[in-house]
Amino acid sequence: MIPPPQHQQDLLTFLRKASVSTDASYRAGVLQCAEWVRGRLQTAGLQAELHSTPGYPVVLGRSRHRPGLRTVLIYGHYDVQPVDPLNLWKHPPFEPWIENGIVTARGASDNKGQILAHILGVEDQLAHNDLPVNVIFLIEGEEEIGSPNLFAFLEQHKAELGCDVIVISDTTMTARRTGTLTYGLRGLVPLELSVTGPARDLHSGVFGGAVVNPVTVLAGLVHALHFRDGAVAIPEFYSSVQSLKKWEREEWSKSPLTDARLLEITGAPRLGGEAGFSALERMWARPTAEVNGLYGGYQGEGTKTVLPREAHAKLTFRLVPDQDPEVILDLAEAYFKSLAPPTVRITTRRGHGGRPYLTDPHSGFGLAAQKALMTTFGGPPALIREGGSIPIVEAFKRVLGVDTLLLGLALPDCNAHSPNETFPLENLAFGLELNKALLAEIAMVPQAGIGA
Repeated sequence: MIPPPQHQQDLLTFLRKASVSTDASYRAGVLQCAEWVRGRLQTAGLQAELHSTPGYPVVLGRSRHRPGLRTVLIYGHYDVQPVDPLNLWKHPPFEPWIENGIVTARGASDNKGQILAHILGVEDQLAHNDLPVNVIFLIEGEEEIGSPNLFAFLEQHKAELGCDVIVISDTTMTARRTGTLTYGLRGLVPLELSVTGPARDLHSGVFGGAVVNPVTVLAGLVHALHFRDGAVAIPEFYSSVQSLKKWEREEWSKSPLTDARLLEITGAPRLGGEAGFSALERMWARPTAEVNGLYGGYQGEGTKTVLPREAHAKLTFRLVPDQDPEVILDLAEAYFKSLAPPTVRITTRRGHGGRPYLTDPHSGFGLAAQKALMTTFGGPPALIREGGSIPIVEAFKRVLGVDTLLLGLALPDCNAHSPNETFPLENLAFGLELNKALLAEIAMVPQAGIGA
């Protein structure tokens, strides 16, 4: 299934907008992209406007409101990840190219291809008849930096954003042409750990052996994060973790994302992690502690015999229901400080995190999503959780009081957040059809299913 040339051109135009939200040098590109999204929603037949925030604007589009119909809010984002390392891209990241039915560019899967599919689906329905539901598009420009201004925006516009359910395509399918409903996401909370020793860098020959090296201490603290069996060693880390249900373990055991497939996607020599769980269970439903960066001392070419003043580690914890981000940070800080020797100073810096999200895929709207996926892809959908985090999903639940349907259109090997990010053109066409089928199914959910 290949989308018509005009839809392909829309995607290529979207991808040429250099909308990297984390880098101020791309500010003009982000703003141009927001304007393009607003214009594309208007072309689709929707009322659309930009709403300023302290950061980048939120784009709102809405169909003509008809009383008595359900309202569906479709969320996406127009900002993208940085392109580094640039030298690993086969072509410039904002000059998209198509090869064997796959488009490659920064933002192709995350999230421009996926949100455009929904815009095209609504446009197609408006061109041929009317929508079976009221539709609101909320497309932001700060998702890749944690949506720092969106929560306040939701609070300020709560009444006009009232809806029955939220739809997001910013996740993955388990395999090509396999409809996938994601009903859970891990939460995320970052922590920066710093170890400081002497007042300045010292000559390692003159002072080594008398002054403790902060890099050595930090390496020991990082090593102490895990037991030998892969479990996180922080006391009470697992105290509130929900157990997997039997049907989940059975469902996931049939997934096409086998260990062999994961090795193929990742290029790792072997899989590993917490003992007693499958790879998918560790990825989707178990909490983790990861070291995202570790630095200190001389990093240049050759040797410099220095005893460094300080060392740093950037950590993130992926959380599952019912773990609380602040409680986990408290436990981690206490653990590191209990292990640190008095010969160094330990400091930490907390980052902004998000709570885990879990909903019932067998609810009224969940069943509607499953029917739409079956109609679109011709087979029973995969029911999964995902290891990644979309913090705004939990915020939607808290502020708007409704659940979110996560219907991924990206593939596991799409290289999101990496060089040479890809998106299959057929998924643009499948996404258009999925949008139409989904809105039709949501319209038929009985009143008793609202919020079920």
